[in-house]
Amino acid sequence: MKKQTTPDYIFEASWEVCNLVGGIYTVLSTKARTLQEKNKDKVIFFGPDLEGGNIAFKESATLLKGWRKAATDAGLKVKVGRWQIPGTPIAILVDFKDTFAERDAIYGQMWNDFGIDSLPAYGDYDEACMFAVSVARAMESFYKFIEGEKYNVVAHFDEWTTGMGLLYVKKNLPSIATVFTTHATSVGRSIASNGKPLYDYLPGYFGDQMAAELNMVSKHSVEKNAALNADAFTTVSSITAKESTQLIGRKPDVTPNGFEEEMVPTAEKYTKVRTAARKTLLQVAAALSGKKPADDALLVTTSGRNEFRNKGIDLYLDSLKKLSDSYNGERQIIAFILVPAWAGDAREDVVARMKKLPADATQLDAPFVTHAIHNFNEDNIINKIRSLSFNASADDKIQVIYVPSYLKGDDGILNKSYYQVLPGFDLTIFPSYYEPWGYTPLESVAFGIPTVTTSLSGFGMWVMEKVSKVSKRSGVYVIPRTDSNYDELSTKIAETIASVAEMKEKDYTALSEAATATSKKALWNNFIAEYEKVYVKALAQNKKSNK
Repeated sequence: MKKQTTPDYIFEASWEVCNLVGGIYTVLSTKARTLQEKNKDKVIFFGPDLEGGNIAFKESATLLKGWRKAATDAGLKVKVGRWQIPGTPIAILVDFKDTFAERDAIYGQMWNDFGIDSLPAYGDYDEACMFAVSVARAMESFYKFIEGEKYNVVAHFDEWTTGMGLLYVKKNLPSIATVFTTHATSVGRSIASNGKPLYDYLPGYFGDQMAAELNMVSKHSVEKNAALNADAFTTVSSITAKESTQLIGRKPDVTPNGFEEEMVPTAEKYTKVRTAARKTLLQVAAALSGKKPADDALLVTTSGRNEFRNKGIDLYLDSLKKLSDSYNGERQIIAFILVPAWAGDAREDVVARMKKLPADATQLDAPFVTHAIHNFNEDNIINKIRSLSFNASADDKIQVIYVPSYLKGDDGILNKSYYQVLPGFDLTIFPSYYEPWGYTPLESVAFGIPTVTTSLSGFGMWVMEKVSKVSKRSGVYVIPRTDSNYDELSTKIAETIASVAEMKEKDYTALSEAATATSKKALWNNFIAEYEKVYVKALAQNKKSNK
């Protein structure tokens, strides 16, 4: 092996390679260009070959042709191509269905080797673990094909869903340095999702005990063992580092999540994109209410995963209710919720009205939602909107609109991707309770849109520590959140929205420019060095372990 301590190859495995699920997709798809610039085609992403098809993947008949034949001859089912994102890195998609036939044997071996307890498993556990082991076998095949012992190779595994793959590599390919990243601990997320106070009582929580209480034993077992056995362990923020140290039992290095400017329209195109987005959003508001909104209406939104408490959707709606009860400003406020749910087709009545609003239009039934929702009466967001009596009148100064669909450009209402819709807004609100990093507020400031987040988000903490605690200097309102100040926080958010609505144009422009400046400090070319340090650390630890 060479004496250098930097990697010659980087393998990275995630369930979200060419598969849009959540924030990890954004991490990987934006990080790729910077990694490619530094390690041209020596960075290889491994993801799942999905029956329904993968997004942004273009298969190649010639790329890694020699290895692909060797892998096929060895019984592996893989697709090789490029991920169609900035940097177009090599991506290997692994078909893991056949591995299910070996499930019990794999779980037995993992119990013997690492004490992984798979007996209480349920839900997506089997799928994730079979995928992880299949990816590890593909890595093993590729490593042997390139005679990997000649090189410094780092295998980076993201989240518990790939943890069993890391353990397979640890046992069968000990000369590969391993890195494990938890973007959110399984137990910490579960504590928060179950309404328990995570932060006030964190020192008193023990990972194994809480995993048993919350029926998370198997996922926690994989995650904990991957973290403890990896040559390097990382997480995305200082707040999640504390959580990981307490619940997993190992202090991680912090590797913040960056962004790429390429995702943002150029200055020449931005105005056009913003104008088109606002036009569509205002059409939706008009279609639902039956009344054309003011052209200068303040457009506000929240977005992200449908985690009602963790993402602060409950708090967002309560804040809007307080705003509706106290707001005396002249400017109309339209508040969107762009959060996917169990949605059906776009509402035909909304679509028809967006094409041409009748002169005598009145409010539609359920004038707060754009799509059919299969579990309408059980949907937390719907029930909260109804309980707070939003959109009781078309003359209300606060209008709430729920778009329960993934925004990929084909939802039937907005028909734009999230990044095409985002520029249409004036303010974003992400009052998260559990947010290890927080891509949504970072994306917002990257588009020059001021944002509200909390001190419990990794991004919010980073802004306070590295940029400024003053919102007009950062474009970010970081509002302190604890386990016991919900009511105070909702009042503060309502006041913040009102202040932005009443802000003079020059002051809003300065706030927007501050947001853009903050985003430039969070570009990947500023953060990638933290990953490089971890790769060096992993290689050094691996060499030490193999002496």
